[in-house]
Amino acid sequence: MTTPRPHPLAQRLAKALDAHPLQADQPTGAPLMCMPEVEEQTEHYLSIEHGDSADRGMLTGALGGMLGGFWIVMGLIAYVDGSTQLALKAFAVAVVCAVVPFLWEVLRPMPLPILFNRRTREVYFEQDGELYHTAWDDIAAAAYSVSTVGPYTGRMGHAALEALLHRFGHPKETVLINLGSPLGKRLEMQLGFWEYLRAYMNNGPFFDEQGNNSDSREFAEIQQQVRNSKGQHIRLALSEIKEAYKTNNGRNYLSGIDFVLLLGGVMFLPMNATQNFTYAIAKRRSRSRWPKLIRERLDPNGPTTRLVDLEQAGRAGAE
Repeated sequence: MTTPRPHPLAQRLAKALDAHPLQADQPTGAPLMCMPEVEEQTEHYLSIEHGDSADRGMLTGALGGMLGGFWIVMGLIAYVDGSTQLALKAFAVAVVCAVVPFLWEVLRPMPLPILFNRRTREVYFEQDGELYHTAWDDIAAAAYSVSTVGPYTGRMGHAALEALLHRFGHPKETVLINLGSPLGKRLEMQLGFWEYLRAYMNNGPFFDEQGNNSDSREFAEIQQQVRNSKGQHIRLALSEIKEAYKTNNGRNYLSGIDFVLLLGGVMFLPMNATQNFTYAIAKRRSRSRWPKLIRERLDPNGPTTRLVDLEQAGRAGAE
C-alpha cells in the first residue's frame, strides 16, 4: 500500500485557520471567480499583478491629470483674457506636472507579474533579480483564513491564497508567494480564484462558468469586468442610469446619487485616463526584464520545454 505523500505546506497549514491544501488536479467545489489582480489573460498566459504595480500611474494621474489639467484651464482663461505671458507660465507648470511624474513612473522598474504559462504548464515569478518557478501539475498551493487586529478597525478576517515556488537551478531555495492580496478577501473568494486558475490552466484558455472549455470568451470577459472597468467611472455610472431607466420605464429613474457619480466620473476622467496610460507604458517596458528563456516561452511559437526539464537535463549532464 502506497503511503500518501504529505502536502509540502502541511506544516504551515497546521497553524492556520480553516486551511485548504490545493492541487492542480483536485477541484475544491467553489464557484469560479476572477480577481481584479488579473491584469492580462491571453490564449497562452495569464498574469497577476504583484507588489506595488497596481499603484503605478496613480501619481502621474493625480499630478498630471488633475493638477496639470487645472493649470491648463487656468492658462486658457489667461489666454482668453489676453495675458499671453501668464498663460505660457501656466502651460509650462502643467507640462512639468505631467512629464516629471510620468518619466519617474515609467522609467522606474515595475514589479514583474506572476505568470501562468499554459503552453509549458508552468508558473513564473521574479524577485530581486532571481527567477522562481514551478510546474503547474506539481504545484503546491494553499488557501486559508487569517485575521488582523487593529486599534481602530478591531478584528478583521481575510483569506490568503499562496503557492510554493523554487529558484531556477536551485531546487532547495523556495519562496512562498501570494496570488493576489489577501486583504478584504474571503476564503470562498480565494478558493473560487483558485478554480479560475485551474480552469484556465487545465481547460482554457476560455471556459464557461463550470470551468469547461469553451470557444466563447464571454465568461472570461464578464469575470474581468472589475479589472477592465478600472477608471471607467463614467461608463459605469451611465450603465447604472440606463439600467434604472429600463427598470422604471423612463420615469423617475435619475437619482441624486446617480448624478453625483456621473459628475465625479467626469471630474476624475483626466486622472483615470492618465493613470491607465502610464500603467500601460510601464507594463510594456517591464516585460523586457524577463530572462530570455521566459520571453521565449511566452512567444506563441517559442519552445515548450519546462524549466524543470532544463534543470533535470543540467543535473544529468553534470553527473
